[in-house]
Amino acid sequence: MSLADLTATELLSQYRDGSLTPVEVIEDVLARVEELEPQICATYALDPDGARAAAQESEDRWRDGSAGALDGVPVTIKENIATRGTPVPQGTAATELVPAVEDAPAAARLRAAGAVIFSKTTMPEYGMLSSGVSTFHKLTRNPWDLSKTAGGSSAGAAAAAAAGYGPIHLGTDIGGSIRLPAGWCGLVGLKPTHGRVAVGNPYPGRAIGPLTRTAADAALALSVISGYDPRDHTSIPLASDRFEINVAGLRVALLLDAGVGLPVDPSVTAAVSSAAAVLEKAGAIVEPIAPIITREMLDGLDRFWRVRSAADIAALPEDRRAKVLPQIREWVSTAGELTGFDVFHGYTQMGVMAAAVTKTFTTYDVILSPVAPITAFPAELAYPTDDPLRPFEHIAFTVPYNMSAHPATTVNVGWSPSGLPIAAQLAVPHHQDLTALALAAYLDNHQPNQRDWPMR
Repeated sequence: MSLADLTATELLSQYRDGSLTPVEVIEDVLARVEELEPQICATYALDPDGARAAAQESEDRWRDGSAGALDGVPVTIKENIATRGTPVPQGTAATELVPAVEDAPAAARLRAAGAVIFSKTTMPEYGMLSSGVSTFHKLTRNPWDLSKTAGGSSAGAAAAAAAGYGPIHLGTDIGGSIRLPAGWCGLVGLKPTHGRVAVGNPYPGRAIGPLTRTAADAALALSVISGYDPRDHTSIPLASDRFEINVAGLRVALLLDAGVGLPVDPSVTAAVSSAAAVLEKAGAIVEPIAPIITREMLDGLDRFWRVRSAADIAALPEDRRAKVLPQIREWVSTAGELTGFDVFHGYTQMGVMAAAVTKTFTTYDVILSPVAPITAFPAELAYPTDDPLRPFEHIAFTVPYNMSAHPATTVNVGWSPSGLPIAAQLAVPHHQDLTALALAAYLDNHQPNQRDWPMR
């Protein structure tokens, strides 16, 4: 196995016993990036020289006994999570490229823990697409099938993780932007309990979390980036949950129909149902449930986000406004037709969604569902519907937990007939993030059809 494919837990163990050094590992990771990046286009602001210097500093810390919790582990960070000295284009050519003055909280925690931050990763236009389509970045592609999307908006993070650009990659999620690309790339992707990871620029539903190949690496990353930061008034102190699970007696709600959006592909239904059967065989109590959200909820959120984005774009100078992706401009062009009542009603649907999810957790310990109703769609499409006026038909399984602030993670549970990954989503009560990851690890360990990672 290449050093670039080792997990973070494996790397730390070998750094600790002296059988491997951070300098050796970063060279292998950079070689992997050089080999595959022309095909998948996952990175932004790649910094090989800075990475080599950071790896050497880490090697010195391991030698003198002062290594941190992630010392020497290669890490990428999504481009909208600020890192000092690097502009934050938000995936669009319409943004002025002004270097960030400081690290965002999660980036600062990674750096303090000794992680080797060697690159940022790509995202689509304003993070408002579940694809890699961007007017600023090259088109990011799925390593499992280069004709397919890696998902979004954490497009580069997912592609980098699947391609083996080191073990830990940070993404953001406001409607599924960690979980959708993680699911389509065969990864574990965690949207944490809202506030567990300080965002720095909080907004309803926005979260930062890891995309990794294993649940254990996601748990490790979460332990480092969690905690209160005064720059985010919504952030919360460190939680005390544990990376463990007892499946016997677990009350599992099986949600196979989101009730709204694209129909669920039969291969997705079959894979998630198989995961439910694994849990049931281990003693879990699995019960099918009716849809949690409605068309009114999803459309209301669409209207609110549409007006919010229209206001942001309208504030741009005309020359920069013209650079915004045409599909985004078409989407926001209808915002002026909405009344104040429409917008306020749309805003209230975030709370309605939250109440619906929270009610479900009064009966169940876990909600098991697809991450997306479909497998990865063609890379060139901004949306799976290819319709800017119907942009959110694929997020009905993921977005409720952004609005309710519950943690939800992904795990690969099967494959489409063409060999694309199919993921299940595991949502759990507030502050049980590590429980969700432990359950993902359990399902991963009981996955009968494991496959090698792509492009190897």
